[in-house]
Amino acid sequence: MFSPATQKLIDALRALPGVGPKSAQRLAFHLLHTSGKETGSALAQALGAALSHVSLCTTCRFYTETPQCPLCLDTRRDIHTICVVETPADVAALEQTHSFRGRYFVLHGHLSPLDGLGPEVLGIPLLLTRAAEGEFQEVILATNPTAEGKATAHYIASHLEPLAVRCSRIAHGVPVGGELEYLDAMTLGLALSARVPVQ
Repeated sequence: MFSPATQKLIDALRALPGVGPKSAQRLAFHLLHTSGKETGSALAQALGAALSHVSLCTTCRFYTETPQCPLCLDTRRDIHTICVVETPADVAALEQTHSFRGRYFVLHGHLSPLDGLGPEVLGIPLLLTRAAEGEFQEVILATNPTAEGKATAHYIASHLEPLAVRCSRIAHGVPVGGELEYLDAMTLGLALSARVPVQ
């Protein structure tokens, strides 16, 4: 039904996370429409520039255009505390809280041997080497509360145990403003197990 180039564009857009067939088709038609061609050209240029110039920070593995990212170069941040996350989006989410002033380490996934995601792919040896060299005093494991996220956190924690590094895991449970009747059983169970004294 569509021309080969149009179908190729739709298929490329469908490969993006969260974009289904209808959304990909709608986006493609917008970009190809006369009023959207300028947007499409700007998008193509921005994408090309990003793919050419953006790489992983040599220290934390966040996206950057220089050897080290702005977060690692920021001298106001606490160099003794590092927060381990699964994705760059997790860094963005944590930064929006304005609650963490330490450094980050981005795994770009979680341990999944069936998908070929072992410790080396996730950069865990680099993290452990930095810990062994005494670069930081506390590691906060902020992996997702999934089976894979927990397994990844356990793997890292078990390898940090022999080192003089404090290891903690972020709490999971009831969201602020949430009502118990609407929570799933796992979230509620985690909230119960991670309960804290009343202050």
